[in-house]
Amino acid sequence: MKKSYFIWLAIHCIVWVLAFSEFGTELIPRQLTGMSIYLVLLFIVPLFKENPLMQTILFCVQALLTILIFYPMNNELSQYAILIQSLIMAEAVFYLSRSKSLIVIAVQLTSAVLILMLSTLAASQLVWYGLYYLLLVVALLYYQVIHNREKEARFSNELLLEEYRRMKRQLLVEEQLARQDERMLIGHEIHDSVGHKLTALLFQFEAFRLTAAEKDKETIGKLKELAEQSLEETRQAVGSFKQREVGGLQGVIRLIRKLEIESFMKINFSVRHGAFAAPLTGEQSFAIYRAVQEALTNIMKHSSSREAQVIFEAPGGSIFRFEVVNAATHDRYFQEGYGLKAMRERLEKVGGTLEIDYETHHFLVRGTIRLADWGGSDD
Repeated sequence: MKKSYFIWLAIHCIVWVLAFSEFGTELIPRQLTGMSIYLVLLFIVPLFKENPLMQTILFCVQALLTILIFYPMNNELSQYAILIQSLIMAEAVFYLSRSKSLIVIAVQLTSAVLILMLSTLAASQLVWYGLYYLLLVVALLYYQVIHNREKEARFSNELLLEEYRRMKRQLLVEEQLARQDERMLIGHEIHDSVGHKLTALLFQFEAFRLTAAEKDKETIGKLKELAEQSLEETRQAVGSFKQREVGGLQGVIRLIRKLEIESFMKINFSVRHGAFAAPLTGEQSFAIYRAVQEALTNIMKHSSSREAQVIFEAPGGSIFRFEVVNAATHDRYFQEGYGLKAMRERLEKVGGTLEIDYETHHFLVRGTIRLADWGGSDD
């Protein structure tokens, strides 16, 4: 948007410098006033990019100002009037919708007809000017159709690409959960089969030792000790299978960096108060990543900015807090959608909370998770 604005500004500057050179020192107060207002509007129009109706009004005012500026002196038509009128129509077509740009074109053509009628022109010249404006309007409207189709195609492509990335990430998560479920199943199987049989074997050894001859008790004791070691190792193996995978901030940042590259965003990280050392579990890390991912997805969908600030901190070591902040235009009709509600539910499942702060100049998502004694222990 900024690049296109400076391109239009450069074109206007070139045309107006040439127009000034034609006027020379013969500018009258009427023309000087019209030019001043026109140039002021030239800088004001981009400020209303979120308000197409106001932009339409300002473009129409510029179109009417061309009558004041280029009102024929001695019935002579300025050639730069045609260029500036063409620029106004082209800029309106570029920034506005079809209906609003047609309003600007109608006002500008009316101004152009008035200027042409007040000028001393031959019939052939009037025909050529009429043909020029006709071809210009047709070309601009055709460009608008092509430009809108390109925008729709680009938007559809971005939606498909985002859906592909979401499904790819979801598949990775489901694979991780499947592996964890398989580990849990194997742990239960070992606990229920091997562990119980080793326990029964220990009881058999103890019963046999009580009735065995004195010379065999030492051998039975060694066999019982070996069985006890096997049972302890089995319990350790079961514990490692059933243990939750430990997560961490490093893994969260690595996933967000991957999302940053895929989404062509600029994410500024700030890590404070020992956040790297926070003992996040796998569930907590995943919940934090999903929350940040959803916040960044909202930025891509609803904000013109492709830049965000992500802050991680663990004040006191008992809680972990994250914030996602980006510049945004205030919307008084804002309501939490499905994504934000799902984010809140996901954080609540791991002992956390979510806050949404939507003010005039920024949109902030803040999540807090308790670290102390979260989740209990496995039996």
